[in-house]
Amino acid sequence: CVRMLRLACSTALLFVLRLFAGLPWLQVLPSIVIFFLVYVTISFLHLRERNTIPKLFAKSVKKYGDKTALIFEGTGEKWSFKELDDYSNRVANLLLQRGFTEGDVIALFMENHSQYVGLWLGMAKIGVEAALINFNLRLEALVHCVNISSARAVVFGSELTDAMCEVHSSMGKTVKLLCAGEWDPKRVPEGTEHLEPLLEATSTNQPRQPDRSFTVFSSILLDRLFYIYTSGTTGMPKAAIVVHSRYYRMAALVYYGFRMKPEDVLYDCLPLYHSAGNIVGVGQCLIHGMTAVIRKKFSASKFWDDCIKYNCTIVQYIGEICRYLLNQPKKDTEHQHKVRMALGNGLRQSIWEEFTTRFNVPQIAEFYGATECNCSLGNFDNKTGACGFNSRILPFFYPIRLVKVDEETMELIRGPDGVCIPCGPGEPGQLVGRIIQNDPLRRFDGYVNQSASNKKVAQDVFKKGDSAYLSGDVLVMDDYGYMYFKDRTGDTFRWKGENVSTTEVEGTLSRLLDMKDVVENGVEVPGAEGKAGMAAIADPDRSTDLAKFSRDLEKALPPYARPVFLRFLPEVNKTGTFKFQKTDMRREGFDPNVISDKLYFLDCTKGQYVELNVELHRSIVSGKQKL
Repeated sequence: CVRMLRLACSTALLFVLRLFAGLPWLQVLPSIVIFFLVYVTISFLHLRERNTIPKLFAKSVKKYGDKTALIFEGTGEKWSFKELDDYSNRVANLLLQRGFTEGDVIALFMENHSQYVGLWLGMAKIGVEAALINFNLRLEALVHCVNISSARAVVFGSELTDAMCEVHSSMGKTVKLLCAGEWDPKRVPEGTEHLEPLLEATSTNQPRQPDRSFTVFSSILLDRLFYIYTSGTTGMPKAAIVVHSRYYRMAALVYYGFRMKPEDVLYDCLPLYHSAGNIVGVGQCLIHGMTAVIRKKFSASKFWDDCIKYNCTIVQYIGEICRYLLNQPKKDTEHQHKVRMALGNGLRQSIWEEFTTRFNVPQIAEFYGATECNCSLGNFDNKTGACGFNSRILPFFYPIRLVKVDEETMELIRGPDGVCIPCGPGEPGQLVGRIIQNDPLRRFDGYVNQSASNKKVAQDVFKKGDSAYLSGDVLVMDDYGYMYFKDRTGDTFRWKGENVSTTEVEGTLSRLLDMKDVVENGVEVPGAEGKAGMAAIADPDRSTDLAKFSRDLEKALPPYARPVFLRFLPEVNKTGTFKFQKTDMRREGFDPNVISDKLYFLDCTKGQYVELNVELHRSIVSGKQKL
C-alpha cells in the first residue's frame, strides 16, 4: 500500500510538473509508464517472495499441463509442461540417489537442447546449483570454470566429448562425469556414465524440495539458483551468481514491461549458458506459460522459416543477429510470419528502422542489463535507438545514473566532495546503480570470487557513504531520459555476441608464442557490430610460424575470441609498472596506410592468416570481405 501510495503521489507530481513547469508530454507520459511497470514488478516480487523458481514452475505445470512448453528445432521434438516436469523430476531423483545434496554444484557443459533446461531445473528442485559453462570454451578456460564453481560433477553433451577428453586429466579425480546424448564408451573419458539409461530407470515422482524459500532479505548463500560465466578484465571467465529472485526479476521485467502474453510463442536461438537465452527467453516458459522454441544455433537463412513453421510471435536477438538477417537475400518468408516483437539488446540505431520495415516487426523490445547488474533498463515505448529509459524528473525512485569517467583511463571522475559527477544530456558516462542489498531491484549478488565482486563496486558514488555497481558500459542520455549504448569500458570488448577479455587472450597468445609480449584490444570495423580483436605481438626476429600459430589457436580459444587482426612489431610500449599501453594502437586500428608494421587478417574462408595489404583493407572496410 505504501508503495502504491508513493506511485500515486509521483504520478500526481508528474502532472503538476507538466502543467506548471511546461514539461512536454513526451517526457511525462513515459515516466508514468516506467514507474508503474517498476512498481508492479516489485509488487509481484513481494507477492511471490516465498517462491523459488521450481515452485513457480510447478504452478505453470498445474495451470498449463499438456500445453507445449519447449520445442527443440533440431528434431522438432515437443515437450509439454508435464513432460518437462517429469524429466526434471527424474534428474532430481537421480541426483538424490547419487548422494548430491542442497548446496552442491554440478557443471553443465552442452549445446542448446530441451534437456538443458530440464537438467538445471531438476538440479534446482533439490537445491543443487548448476554452473552453466560456455560450450565454446576449451582447455585452461574450461578447467577454470569447473574448478572455480567447486563442481562435484560435470554433465556434458556427447557433442563435446573431445573437449572433455582434453581436460579430463586436469580436473580433480573426485569430479564425476555424466554424458548426455549419443553414447560411445570408446570415446568418453574413463569413468564416464551414460545419463539417459540412468534417467529412464528413475522415478518421475516429485522430489522433496528443500526449504530454500527466499525473501528480499535472505542471504545470498541460501538462495543461489545457478552460475553464469561472464568474461572480465581479470583474465579468466567469472562465475556470476544468479539467485532465484534475480531470475524472476529479469524474466518478469520484460514480460510485464513489454506486455507479453502466455499465448505468445518465443523463438530462442541464443545460447542457454547466457542470461538472455536462459532467463529472458526460457524464463517466459517456466514462469509465465509461454511456448519456447529452442534452436541449437542461430541460422540467418532459416530464421524466418522457423518462425513460420512454429508460429512464433516473439523473437530474441542480439545486435549481430539483426545485421546478419539484413545481409540475407530478400525472400517472401520475411513477411509471412506472425512475429509482433523482437526482444533483445544491441540493435544499432543505424539499422533499427530498416530492420522493422523490411521484416515487418512492429515492436523492438530493446533492454539493457548484464547478468549480475542492478541497473537494468527497458525501452518500453518503442523509442528508436534507445536501450532504455530512466526519468530525469524523479530519478530517485530508481537510483541509476551516468557518471563522468576519464576517457583514457576509464576512471571515475569525482567532484571536490569526493562524490562522482553525474552526466547531463549528451554527455557520455558509465552507468552505475546504487546498491541496496535488501531491495530485489537494487541488490548486487556478485561473483563466486569475492575479489572479482569488489572490483565491480565503487564507494561514494551518489553520495558519501554509499556504494554502487559499476556496469563497465558507457551510455549517453538525451533530454528526456532515454539511454543510448555507446561503448564498453576497460579491457573487455564485444564480438559476435560474446564478451572478449583482452587479458585472457593476451595470456593465451603469449603462451602459444613462447611468452612473447602480446597486447590485445578491440578495433572498430565499419558496418560490423562490436569490435574485432587485434593482437599486437612483439616479435623483432620475425620467428612466428603463422601456420602453426593458427592451428594452435583453434584449440586454445573459441572462434569469437580469436584475433581477427595481427600486428607484428619490435616491441610494445609499457608503463613504469609494466602495464601495456593500448591507446595508440586503438587509435591506429588496422589501416596499413598509417601502420608500418606487418599486418595480417584472419581469412575465415581459408582458415588462416593472410597478409593485410591496402587492397584487402579496402575490401574489409567496404564490407565485401567476410569477417
